[in-house]
Amino acid sequence: MFKVPEKDRISEMTNPMVGSDSSAGNNGAFKIILSGRSVAYCIVADGMGWEHVSTHIVMQGGVSRTPSWAEMCKIKGLFWDEGDCVLQYHPAKEDYVNVHPHTLHLWRPTDQEVPRPPKIMVG
Repeated sequence: MFKVPEKDRISEMTNPMVGSDSSAGNNGAFKIILSGRSVAYCIVADGMGWEHVSTHIVMQGGVSRTPSWAEMCKIKGLFWDEGDCVLQYHPAKEDYVNVHPHTLHLWRPTDQEVPRPPKIMVG
């Protein structure tokens, strides 16, 4: 089940460009403190048959970096249930768009079950 951590939502008062309130549902920008040194910034949307969370990390001092696997697992757990399967795509070169160099994306279709390989193949 797709859900948003309302306590982490960026408000319009804080950032008029990307801010929102709970009336936006599962859409908006979120600031999630991961540790004393790192913050995850997420843009979240559900529409057009997909749930989507894009994430980049900002370190203390303002340096951006790409999220680690462990950080993406934490983000996945905040926005989806433990039993939900979500995807991180590596698109075909002609479909690739890079708006922010340190952003990774999680996706889940809303109208179908995600196909999965046999457990023995997943290490």
